[in-house]
Amino acid sequence: MKKVILGNTGFEVTEICFGCLPFGPLQKNLSVEEAADVLSLGLDMGINFIDTAQMYKTYEHIKLAFSKRSDRPIIATKSAASTYEDMDKAVKEALDGMGIDHIDIFHLHSAKMGTDLFEVRKGALDCLKDYKEKGIIKTIGVSTHNVKLVELCAERDDIDVVFPLINKAGRGIINGSIDDMKEAIEKCKNKGKGIYLMKALGGGTLIDDYDESMKFARNLSDNYSIAIGMISREEVKYNVNYFNGETDLEDIIIIKNKKQVVVTSIVCVGCGTCIENCHSEAISMKDGKAFIDQSKCIQCGYCIASCPHFAIRMI
Repeated sequence: MKKVILGNTGFEVTEICFGCLPFGPLQKNLSVEEAADVLSLGLDMGINFIDTAQMYKTYEHIKLAFSKRSDRPIIATKSAASTYEDMDKAVKEALDGMGIDHIDIFHLHSAKMGTDLFEVRKGALDCLKDYKEKGIIKTIGVSTHNVKLVELCAERDDIDVVFPLINKAGRGIINGSIDDMKEAIEKCKNKGKGIYLMKALGGGTLIDDYDESMKFARNLSDNYSIAIGMISREEVKYNVNYFNGETDLEDIIIIKNKKQVVVTSIVCVGCGTCIENCHSEAISMKDGKAFIDQSKCIQCGYCIASCPHFAIRMI
């Protein structure tokens, strides 16, 4: 499989980054054993880069996959912690949870945050810098849907990697257009930032246009990796073979398994917590209940995690 260099980090990673969000409890909720098997197949087929997060609750699954092999991929994780103390806990949780001694990329998980990120989460960033100085964290990144924040990251010497949202439909982009995000990403690239892309398939909503969606993402640069969430062995085979240039994929699977995030109205109490946590402005109140606009939803699952009444599900 083709490999790319992530900016000035020196990390040589596969063009596919294995996204671990979908097999966790925010989405498909595979068993630890099932998820480890799917991830292991991806690694066996040559993927050497995985992306996860504290919020995804997939560390146990990853640890089991690692326990069965001698090699180790490049690992990116993230946390929404804002204080030094909370980020310290997040780093230790990642190390212990995955059974590893260092983390290659640790992001400030900041999908919806604006350019005040570095003031609001100064303590968390200071913590990551201290861990980087110790060699426990190799590089520091920012994960975001926000054009303005991507632009700002280009100018910051303390940010090594940027994980921006972009897709051919522009679904989920905040504070700008597709072209604005392209320009912001290019600025980061020109400053030597490592770049890998999220939501190339719009969280699964562009699955019917898989080929064109992937061509769009791959044509942005020949030196970006693309995070793709996978929940089955068939999906792993399809994606890897596609990126290896194979075109006869019908005998593997036609990836048409669309998902939807839905509200169980009888359980919803209309508290609005999900609205506050939606990164795509896809949720509003309708007749006193949360309502999800499927044309805006990117199926990140963050509303599911935020609902105190368990009224939101991925189906």
